[in-house]
Amino acid sequence: MIPRNEYPRPNLVRNDWINLNGEWDFEIDNAKCGIEKEYFKRESLDCKITVPFCPESELSGINNKDFMNCVWYRRAVDIPKSWENKNVLLNFGAADYHTIVYVNGTRAGEHKGGYTSFSFDITEYLKESDNYITVCVYDDVRGHNQPAGKQSSKLNSYGCSYTRTTGIWQTVWLECVDKCYVENINYAYDTDTPSVTVKCRLGGDFMGCTVKAKALWDNKEVGQAQCTAHSNFVEFNIPLSEKHLWEVGKGGLYDLELTVVRESSVLDFVKGYFGLRTVCLDGYAFKINGKAVFGRWVLDQGFYPDGIYTAPTEEALKNDILYSMQLGFNGARLHEKIFEPRFLYWADKLGYMVWGEHANWELDITESGQIQHFLPEWLESMDRDMCHPSIIGWCPLNETWDFGGRKQSDEFVRMVYLASKAVDPTRPVIDASGNYHVQSDIFDVHDYEQNPELFASYYAKIGEGIVEDQVYRNPAWKDRQEYDGKSPVFVSEYGGIRWSPDETEGWGYGNAPKTEEEFIARYKGLTESLLNNPYIMGFCYTQLYDVEQEVNGLMTYERKFKFDPKIIYDINTKPAAIELI
Repeated sequence: MIPRNEYPRPNLVRNDWINLNGEWDFEIDNAKCGIEKEYFKRESLDCKITVPFCPESELSGINNKDFMNCVWYRRAVDIPKSWENKNVLLNFGAADYHTIVYVNGTRAGEHKGGYTSFSFDITEYLKESDNYITVCVYDDVRGHNQPAGKQSSKLNSYGCSYTRTTGIWQTVWLECVDKCYVENINYAYDTDTPSVTVKCRLGGDFMGCTVKAKALWDNKEVGQAQCTAHSNFVEFNIPLSEKHLWEVGKGGLYDLELTVVRESSVLDFVKGYFGLRTVCLDGYAFKINGKAVFGRWVLDQGFYPDGIYTAPTEEALKNDILYSMQLGFNGARLHEKIFEPRFLYWADKLGYMVWGEHANWELDITESGQIQHFLPEWLESMDRDMCHPSIIGWCPLNETWDFGGRKQSDEFVRMVYLASKAVDPTRPVIDASGNYHVQSDIFDVHDYEQNPELFASYYAKIGEGIVEDQVYRNPAWKDRQEYDGKSPVFVSEYGGIRWSPDETEGWGYGNAPKTEEEFIARYKGLTESLLNNPYIMGFCYTQLYDVEQEVNGLMTYERKFKFDPKIIYDINTKPAAIELI
């Protein structure tokens, strides 16, 4: 059985595709001399690996936790006869970090970035039979010139740094397209009209093509439009005969069908979807469809015991959202990782609000020149994921502490913020979550104070323009950020209470409670102080589940609830003051 055999790109689905997950040849090349030795011409490699799982994972069959500077993959592919005279695209969900692809021994393309999807047209490199693909991936967490998120730069996991991911970690697939095809779809919404503006990017020979669109609700057509292509980008509006808003906790998705035609020939047909909703900041409030919604977010780091960065099944992706909702959360910070599209699909489907975040840790940003190692991949992720209604805001950076004794570059942070706003002006952007704002739409703080009374007192004067967060309270950090007295306030990390039911060694914030009752009392006190504050737009609890040595989750790493979820649900879902104004 092919692992992770669901179609990997749910917002742009084609029928003609081949999943390349499963067994590949594999070899570690720590000397990084495989290109010189022409591994791309070899008929086999040293061992076998199960793609899409990284070689550090148990599910890959390799389970090598050591550093791997370079890895190679190889597999034969059969191209269907029905694909003759068509173009063949080779797609990668993600591979960490610098990927070079060969087809039948010829270099077909390369990509830098460990978290974003990429594609190559490999038609010209294919033969009638006996085709093979070879993939070389370089990875260097310790060089500090690539975003690596929570991947450990030491030999072993430590603190809040965990097992690394090297090489391919999302689905690899082939698909068949004609001479003109849809590359990407994004949307803009008008909930009043109602209507949706479709923004479509075309690949191949687009001149003279017409793009026809049909919107459906519950399998019934509710709108259509078409546009002739004069460039590789077309944009057109579809008036909708029925208005169905995407709502928190409910979802609500229209289906979209796009057909690319030239004269009487159909060149491409794809299916997608969209959610009709607006997001805005209004005073201290965060609003969905014009209504104040308190963000009951939880930190989700996207790690799995057996797959590391890769969920073992699609059901595991969906379940993380369902578990979170069972605990009374209405969304998550997708933390220090760009999550795969299948996770975002389930967030869209279930009405689960998420923050899109990059994996900036381990990247040295003390020089503005380091922007070359961050911004292209971040903009790729925004381009890929802007279509998801579940993404309600962007947070490209997290805790951008100074690096190696050198002060971080404010210019770097500002450039990232401005680029993000230019690409997507419809969502709020937090420049750098927690303790260092240069230019941000929201004033967010990380605060792991464990005493509920003290914790509440630090945010009691927001209306007077005072936020006594961790930065304010630490004299050494006072020049890092200062509240402007008017921005929405988001406590984007708090809690992190250590609790290990089986007394597993590990760490959390503050002193661990001695009993379950003490844990619940502390959780309730901290959480209700935020819910009851009319100047706070939302919270994010650390965290949904334990990760390796970090045991401050509400669930174990194996996704077992530590407490009756109904107790946590009742605390989290208490009406928030800002929702009642």
